[in-house]
Amino acid sequence: MKYLLLISLNVLLFSHFASAQSFNNWRGPDRNGHYHETNLLKSWPANGPRMLWAFENLGKGFSSPVLAHNKIFVSALDGDIGYIYVLSMDGRMERRFTYGRDFSSSYPGSRSTPVIADNLLYMVTGHGELVCIDINSERRMWSKNLFSDFDGQNIRWGFTENMVVSGDVIYVCPGGRRNNIVALNRHNGNVIWSSPAKGTLSTYGSPLLFEHGGREIFVAHMADNVVAVDASNGELLWSYPFSNRFNIHPNTPIYHEGEIYVFTGYGKGGYKLWLNEEGNRVVMAWENSRLDPKTGGAVLVDGYLYGSGDRNRRWFGVNWRTGEVVHESRDIDVGTVIAADGMLYAYTERGELALLKPDNGRFSVVSQTRIELGSDQHWAHLVIKDGILYVRRGNALMAFDIRG
Repeated sequence: MKYLLLISLNVLLFSHFASAQSFNNWRGPDRNGHYHETNLLKSWPANGPRMLWAFENLGKGFSSPVLAHNKIFVSALDGDIGYIYVLSMDGRMERRFTYGRDFSSSYPGSRSTPVIADNLLYMVTGHGELVCIDINSERRMWSKNLFSDFDGQNIRWGFTENMVVSGDVIYVCPGGRRNNIVALNRHNGNVIWSSPAKGTLSTYGSPLLFEHGGREIFVAHMADNVVAVDASNGELLWSYPFSNRFNIHPNTPIYHEGEIYVFTGYGKGGYKLWLNEEGNRVVMAWENSRLDPKTGGAVLVDGYLYGSGDRNRRWFGVNWRTGEVVHESRDIDVGTVIAADGMLYAYTERGELALLKPDNGRFSVVSQTRIELGSDQHWAHLVIKDGILYVRRGNALMAFDIRG
């Protein structure tokens, strides 16, 4: 259970705006763990990639950094107050401003990563308060309480979601019976639509927005099921029963060419679902219980899924078409994974930072080092931007040069 909390604490928030807007998605620009970087190192020196800088005065937190306006924004907890720390690109703290009271009991720390669109920053706390702050004036523009305003209720380790922003809309899952999923005007917080979906609680997970069959579809893994709604009006398109013994589902689904993979930990694993042309019906293509990451996510690379298992403490390569396990390994501990420039980047719960080479479902550890700085758990998801690998562990943010 010690890893439950967390859960989604990993974090990098998503936005999908017009090109004129600054944005940063949870788990990469397409929200699938891929970073569109090139000319990166294919192996590291024996002691790991060169550390450019480390900032060790953050508060507590499990979120990832957001890079926008040539600055680095990181959420963290100091006492019971949450702050956004603003760092220069060379790791110097320039200022910090508060976004409100955040989760300070079991596994204290910021859960979600802020998302920035234009000059507006959006953050949701572990107590369910969604705030919009002007990053220049540091003034709160509007706020909503997901529980009192939308009949949601908190969960054991605090509300955790890396929200979706698209254009002028922000989507979030309060988990209420009437207001299960809501779409808000991101400029003023007004409700655009509210959907009861299936009326079940949120589950520390981060949803997915994608286009299929000529419409945008919003998919979220709630307590007892995966639900999909039409992003334009909140209409429930389909649901698929999917629970585990704790109803904890921190992983973001993966969509690819008309199919979607939904997965979770605690031995439950995942299902690949086939969507019909209209996107309003799904059929299970296959299931696999072995690839069951609790918080680490997975990536799809050249027809194979790569990720680690919670129950068996192994890494797996799984055939996307059939669900067959092609390869498994215990060379490193389980953890988070992203992909860039033909390589996999793993950050494990034991603090191992590893570079892996995927090859038709198989993979090998090419290089590795250890993250010694920082505090608490190694749960935050990695970020790559302009050839720099950002690693967050509790009160420390580190920047490594991985340019070839």
